[in-house]
Amino acid sequence: MANPFNTDLAPNPANFQPLTPLTFLDRAASVMPEQVAIIHGARRSTYREFYRRSRRLASALANRGMGRGDTVSVLLPNVPSMLEAHYGVPMCGAVLHAINTRLDAKTIAFQLDHAGARILIVDSEWLSLASEALDLTEVAPLLIVYNDPEQPDGGRDTSSGVDYESFLAQGNPDYAWLMPEDEWDAISISYTSGTTGNPKGVVSHHR
Repeated sequence: MANPFNTDLAPNPANFQPLTPLTFLDRAASVMPEQVAIIHGARRSTYREFYRRSRRLASALANRGMGRGDTVSVLLPNVPSMLEAHYGVPMCGAVLHAINTRLDAKTIAFQLDHAGARILIVDSEWLSLASEALDLTEVAPLLIVYNDPEQPDGGRDTSSGVDYESFLAQGNPDYAWLMPEDEWDAISISYTSGTTGNPKGVVSHHR
């Protein structure tokens, strides 16, 4: 006998919305747009600014053909661009792959290949490490370089790749970002340390 409580009650836009942390930033920017969201050295960014920059990133990535199932890798410390990537990357439907900055080039290269990275965003302080890793990969991701204004520029190689701020400038701050089609869609992939072999990928979903 069919359960009457399940009859004609399949999920639809009127009764169901996939769970995703992307709505956290959307709500914060709506409810408290002028509250400080990010403190990085002398820099202060509000939730409105954080949201708009994340949407710019999502838009710029989408303009490069990034979408559902594509991987954006980042080799970044705890800087504002890392926060923007955690929202901007999944806002265009792509999957975020955050790389541990303490890893060696060989391990990073394995992860980039295994994750199928199409774009790599790297802090210029780790650019030489990223370049060494890319020399070992089969994939050839677009290289985007973030220059942290809180760090001294002396001796840092900023000659390679696309400048992060220039890349962001190509995006639309009012970009209509994508909700996941299903809350079980992948939002990120992380890797084990690989102490007993190659690192193992661990996929997290929006829920």
